[in-house]
Amino acid sequence: MRIILLRHGQSLGNVDELAYCRVPDHTMPLTPLGQRQAAEAGERVKALLGGVPAAVYASPYTRTRETLRLLELGPLAERVVAEPRLREQDWGNLQDPVQQEVLKHQRHAFGHFFFRLPNGESGADVDDRVAAFLDGLEARVRAGGHPETSLLVSHGLTIRLLCRRLFGWSVELFESLSNPATCEDRVLEHDGERWRLDRPFDQWRDSPDGETQD
Repeated sequence: MRIILLRHGQSLGNVDELAYCRVPDHTMPLTPLGQRQAAEAGERVKALLGGVPAAVYASPYTRTRETLRLLELGPLAERVVAEPRLREQDWGNLQDPVQQEVLKHQRHAFGHFFFRLPNGESGADVDDRVAAFLDGLEARVRAGGHPETSLLVSHGLTIRLLCRRLFGWSVELFESLSNPATCEDRVLEHDGERWRLDRPFDQWRDSPDGETQD
């Protein structure tokens, strides 16, 4: 079983944080650079697939759907499923710019995993929903009739939490990891005994509990 994880291309929200005050998060579009990133990522993803079709699961947000469209996978996408459980962490509705700054500081001090955003989610909530998605995906692959490779087009924090769940990483390690860059990929492979990650995530600090990604 193999899972290719791909973060969406650069979005308006990545270059203008105040965009979240006027544009709903789920409708945030790609920038022109993000569109180019997605088109370039298409060649990498096709090379990873090696001509073998994959099942595609994508967050239903505009920026992830745009990214998937620009990959131009054609028949390599055996099935395409809009999967809400792969969406970004919910910060609530349109954000107030002053409250947004306050919440970011509070979240950093409290911890990204457990801090619950008003009218939104904690990282733990996202962890729960990606765990439910993974359980279902593994069951479908074991039952047969499902491609061995799945492509997941999602968001930075969601991708990190999906790996945290698969590898059993500590909360401290998760909070020490950086998001993959826009349109950056990671490949997970199961060798029959355990999952393996093709390369580690960047870390902005050592994990306080000493845990590593190995």
